[in-house]
Amino acid sequence: MKPLSIFLRLLRLAIGALVSALGVIIFQAPFNIAPGGISGIAIILNYLIPALPIGLMILIGNIPIQIVAYRMLGGWKVIAATVFSVVVYSLLIDALTPVFAGWVLSQDVLLNALFGGIVSGIGAGIVLAAGGTMGGTSTLGRILQSRYGIPLSTSTVYTDGIVVLAAGLVFGLEGALYAMVALYVAGATTDYVLEGPSVIRTSVIITDRPRELASAIIAGTGRGVTSWAGKGMYTDQDHAVLYVTMARSQVNQLRRIVRKVDPNAFMVVGQGHVAYGQGFREAPRNLTDDED
Repeated sequence: MKPLSIFLRLLRLAIGALVSALGVIIFQAPFNIAPGGISGIAIILNYLIPALPIGLMILIGNIPIQIVAYRMLGGWKVIAATVFSVVVYSLLIDALTPVFAGWVLSQDVLLNALFGGIVSGIGAGIVLAAGGTMGGTSTLGRILQSRYGIPLSTSTVYTDGIVVLAAGLVFGLEGALYAMVALYVAGATTDYVLEGPSVIRTSVIITDRPRELASAIIAGTGRGVTSWAGKGMYTDQDHAVLYVTMARSQVNQLRRIVRKVDPNAFMVVGQGHVAYGQGFREAPRNLTDDED
């Protein structure tokens, strides 16, 4: 891996860690918002025992998780970026907390939950895009998936749910609700950072006039069409299934084309975040490409 690539990757990880740390310092910790993960546990412990620094608790809580990850997920190469992110994140929280002491943008707890989730989600997205994670329950989820086959989404719900429950016991029901708001917003923001806005739509069309319809769609929208054979299990009739990916603004145009060419066609429009390939975005390089 080239030195410049290493430097740029570490810089991205550090920037993501900094952004996430600001989310905790400015929005979450001052208002006892504990949105899951080791960070949430650290905020709860800091509230119960103020002498325990949040960053230090995050670092200590990650040590056993990363040791297990080292042994179960493939060694140092797998966890190096995460360990770096966690260390920088933990140190920045404790180093910057005195700097931002009393720096409150709003006394509204809901606003702080929302913007805490947004800022933390942006930071987490930057770290994930650079090939790391924020450690904690993210790493624990990978371990559970590797060892027991539990899906990441399921393990995250379980682990973060336990933390939110603990927040409810310590901060009350409202505290748990604010934690859930911050947790959801952070997840949605992270997805947005990684995948971009939902600007594409996909459509599945079941038709008996595939060639005419496909030609009209290609001519009218400039989008490619994929076809495969299908069978209606209720009618036992053979049909063609067309698949189209298009811009969000082209949905009405596609609907008009389908209605004009085959009024009896069955059409479903779905939502997607991003498409890679001809006519859309260039496919991103694999993270391992930086190591060449």
